[in-house]
Amino acid sequence: MTLAPMTPLAALPSPSTAVWQLGPVPVRAYALCIILGIVVACVVTEYRLRRRGVAPGAVLDIAVWAVPAGIIGARIYHVITSPEKYFGAHGEPLKAFAIWEGGLGIWGAVAGGAIGAWIAARQLGIPLSVVADALAPGMPLAQAVGRLGNWFNNELYGGRTSLPWGLEVHVMDPDNPGHALRDQAGNPVLQPGLYHPTFLYEALWNVGVAVLVFALDRKLRLGRGRAFALYVMGYTAGRFWIELMRTDEANHILGLRLNVWTAVLVFLGALVYFVRVRGPREYLIPIGGPAAPVPPAGGDVSQLDLAAAEAGSRPAVPEGYRVVSEEQFDAYRETGALPDEEPADADAAGGSADAAAGTADGTDGATAGERVGDGDGPATPGDGDRAGAGGARPTDRDS
Repeated sequence: MTLAPMTPLAALPSPSTAVWQLGPVPVRAYALCIILGIVVACVVTEYRLRRRGVAPGAVLDIAVWAVPAGIIGARIYHVITSPEKYFGAHGEPLKAFAIWEGGLGIWGAVAGGAIGAWIAARQLGIPLSVVADALAPGMPLAQAVGRLGNWFNNELYGGRTSLPWGLEVHVMDPDNPGHALRDQAGNPVLQPGLYHPTFLYEALWNVGVAVLVFALDRKLRLGRGRAFALYVMGYTAGRFWIELMRTDEANHILGLRLNVWTAVLVFLGALVYFVRVRGPREYLIPIGGPAAPVPPAGGDVSQLDLAAAEAGSRPAVPEGYRVVSEEQFDAYRETGALPDEEPADADAAGGSADAAAGTADGTDGATAGERVGDGDGPATPGDGDRAGAGGARPTDRDS
């Protein structure tokens, strides 16, 4: 008896068109997905920056530098890791600039975007670690949206499968980019069988990473770039096994795709950073700008910004920011009063004050002064309270 081959009961379709003409202008689905992903990342980052004390609209100033630098970095990484497509006997060098046809490496995007964000952050007076932590949940969401562009392009799929979510893949027309090849009857031609939708696996994984980062950051009060390091670890862990499933062309090292090795190295780097770096979450108070109005009890800073916008007034951009502890930031929001400035000679002042206190209660004042002034010795509860109240050095509440 001969068994009939199993026919999948369901399948995921793929679009047969990835480019639409708006008059003489081609509108590409891949580009739209990238733009939408950037918008999502900006919205999330703006919300998180404002909750840390940054003035409204700062994310736009950062995006002006970070987005172009990220796109350039992403394209450079792709061209460097796939040089045979653009250089050599059969390469087309000018195609290296055709980013609308796909080919953006996330590793280069992160590196290039970090350089752009660093430039913008310096201009705004915002620590780069604050920007990175604010971006951490938004970045994987942006990547998830961007992966839909690969679906439109019928690319980045895995091996054959009979699973109900197997992907139908069209044969794309090389003479008509962005459109499926059609048979004599005008129907789009499909690749034989169904394939693992690895772009969808990565998109769903990225959404999970965003939820993980948001939840752990809310619980652990991560700071000093550790929320961003957590995102990097989460993303690379997923990219490792998803990359192993992909069947598109790629350069290999020791039998593994190049991006598999990249994922491993980046994961280890992020892990080392996450383990070694310690410190509380940083909050910012504006310098050189008008004093912030006192928000209502239990209210959000964003409520005040919206009210100001409705009144037609635009908040002045501060000259810079002071890094403060969460307790100082909460007190500033409640009262509108700026915390005391750190003395010019903080080490000497801290040591003198603690020495006097130590003499009064019979303890070794010099030793106590060294602990607060230098920050090298083990901190005691009393030392932490003095540092937090003076605004000189927030205590480590994240260990």
